[in-house]
Amino acid sequence: MIVWYLLRQCPLGVEAFAGVYGINYGRIANNIPSPDKVVKLLRASKIRNVKIYDADHSVLDAFRGSGLNLVIAIPNELVKDFAANESRSIDWLNENVQPYLPQTRIVGITVGNEVMGGQDMSLAEPLVQAVKNVYNGLKRFHLENKIELFTPHSEAVFATSYPPSACVFKEDVMVYMKPLLDFFSQIRSPFYVNAYPFLAYIYDSEHIDINYALFKPNPGIVDPNTSLHYDNMFDAQIDAAYAALQAAGYNDMEVRVAETGWASSGDQSEAGASVENARTYNFNLRKRLFLRKGTPLKPKRPVKAYIFALFNENLKGGSGSERHYGLFNADGRIAYNIGYSGLLPSSAPSLQKIRAGGCWTVHYLATIISSIFTLLALLI
Repeated sequence: MIVWYLLRQCPLGVEAFAGVYGINYGRIANNIPSPDKVVKLLRASKIRNVKIYDADHSVLDAFRGSGLNLVIAIPNELVKDFAANESRSIDWLNENVQPYLPQTRIVGITVGNEVMGGQDMSLAEPLVQAVKNVYNGLKRFHLENKIELFTPHSEAVFATSYPPSACVFKEDVMVYMKPLLDFFSQIRSPFYVNAYPFLAYIYDSEHIDINYALFKPNPGIVDPNTSLHYDNMFDAQIDAAYAALQAAGYNDMEVRVAETGWASSGDQSEAGASVENARTYNFNLRKRLFLRKGTPLKPKRPVKAYIFALFNENLKGGSGSERHYGLFNADGRIAYNIGYSGLLPSSAPSLQKIRAGGCWTVHYLATIISSIFTLLALLI
């Protein structure tokens, strides 16, 4: 009876992430495959965790019976409405969640994306109430222990991130972050961060070793406060988030990565945006995640991450790199080879090439590593 009472008083955390590897399925494009073909691609690639940026019914329909875990989204433009009207959350859940369960495995809902830390903070205050209203809606449908609720944050919420142990939230952000973290701590939701070594490298390419950003051999850094050694920026960014949470009093909150990736092309000013670097980053990241290891600060807590992104999206605005994060081209062919097979045969460059006698030869190691990854994906 005591155990039952405690469970009633302390909500169990929802496990919305199977294994350690997921993908962001963005659709700001007019030339990508239909959702049913995307499901075929994901299943063939053994990618079980998928995150989208809306609740499009054509996607929800295509995912029926697929066995794939799907996270859907309430976009930023709806945050104020959801904060002002709890009934709006009920209506939204009735329209976009209830009719699809359990055939479509909706395991998570994001409320907003990168709301805090930017120049426009008008959504920061209503975000907290919007999250609470959605959670109350989930409780009404008895789904609060089946669907995880979270909101992804950019690195802009931090005042500093170097060294990792010195990371703290910005003071103006903390005003709104604290009640949000209080609530997520109560319902045991993780802290999701969009971690991009690529963007950090663009910002300071003169001082950042690109090998450190790409998981390639390098001297790394030693955090002077903890004496922990970091041989890649990805781990350092995650531990910086852990440090900020600990400084704010949330020692037990898990950090997960909502987005990470590397652009295969970009504007002239975007240092490091190339097919070779994108292939290197995503291949090494995949290998690192499949080891199911933690970070220097949290060695026993495996890192979980959604890769950005599934496709190159030709209608995205902003800098040139925004349209070139995809692991796959719009026609379903692989953009570059990190061990996946596309919907169509591809002539994309292989994992590793070596210069021999003045010409390029393909390294057969790619095939072996691809087979290992497929086996690991089946086991994880």
